[in-house]
Amino acid sequence: MSFWLLLGGLLAVAAVVVVALPFLQRPGLSAAEDRLEADAVEGRRLELAEERDRALAALKELEFDHRTGKVSDEDYRELVGPLRRRAAETLRALDPPRPSRGRVHAAD
Repeated sequence: MSFWLLLGGLLAVAAVVVVALPFLQRPGLSAAEDRLEADAVEGRRLELAEERDRALAALKELEFDHRTGKVSDEDYRELVGPLRRRAAETLRALDPPRPSRGRVHAAD
């Protein structure tokens, strides 16, 4: 008798798990797809961080070479702009956009 009660209880638990499983998962993505998506996002952030570090290091080296006289003023002006743009682009890509707060304008 207790065998049948145990078997019935296990069957009831299994049925509840099978029915509830779809509701416990995120819609649209399986666990493997979700993990792959997270890995891709983290990989992209790592690439951007490395690019940022390279751009900032290049800027620092250019500044040092300019101060020590290894790079002329003309060459410095030519090289610093693209390096700054590259650094700014990677910093913007790494920094998630923040919601802007609307300003209240006074009536004229």
